[in-house]
Amino acid sequence: MSDYYRNEGEFKEACGYTIDGKWFPRVTKIVSIKAKPALLRFYAEAESFDAAQSITQKSAEEGTLIHEAVENIFLGKSQEIPESIRPAVNSFLEFLDTKSIRVAPDLVERRVVHYGHRYAGTVDALALIDGKFGVLDIKTSQDIYRDYNLQTSAYMDALKDTFPNLSTRWILRIDQIQTCIVCDAIRRLKGGREKIRMPKGANGFTIRKAGIPEHAHEWSPLKGVIELKEFPYWKNDFEAFLGAKRLWEWENELWLKRIQYS
Repeated sequence: MSDYYRNEGEFKEACGYTIDGKWFPRVTKIVSIKAKPALLRFYAEAESFDAAQSITQKSAEEGTLIHEAVENIFLGKSQEIPESIRPAVNSFLEFLDTKSIRVAPDLVERRVVHYGHRYAGTVDALALIDGKFGVLDIKTSQDIYRDYNLQTSAYMDALKDTFPNLSTRWILRIDQIQTCIVCDAIRRLKGGREKIRMPKGANGFTIRKAGIPEHAHEWSPLKGVIELKEFPYWKNDFEAFLGAKRLWEWENELWLKRIQYS
């Protein structure tokens, strides 16, 4: 079942952009058609639907603060960093001291349009990293999820003709965690929700320190986590994105007919 919209104008505003008098569906809205089992599990475990919505909204607001702070750093703008995200921002600034990332101001928050496949989106940044030029997408999630490849592949195909030297894409993950000084468990507080995970080894199994009984965790101060991962091979992901787009169009066929989308 598609999302509920009160009228055509609300649908167009929520799901896309009007560019040069023509409406284009938004990349992130298209990608949202893909099922997200972890999100469904989160809603199932929540106290109520409203409680889950509240956590989701607060989490998004916290992510937006980090996102905006990083963009201001790229743009060279002075800013007041909220205390709630200071560990993440400080860690990112330290990361920039060790990693060569160059971003031109006019390539931050750049609108992209694919006229052939009819979609549009906004790229966080186009960056030169270690001598390679590509799409840089900023995330504030607890992991780098494969779903992100659908989104960034759409940007790659839309930009490849404008920027012939575009060769790759990266996900820059910025987060904040605490670590238990006794057992190395990881605690994440985002959106007012506490999530504790035991560390995992290379084989994917949970690591538990021998000889440590059940205990009350002793948490370290909040610290930032920075992860930069490159995904140079994007064409297969783009085929999957086009499949998601067709499914999204099918799901929203009624609204698309109303706005005379063709």
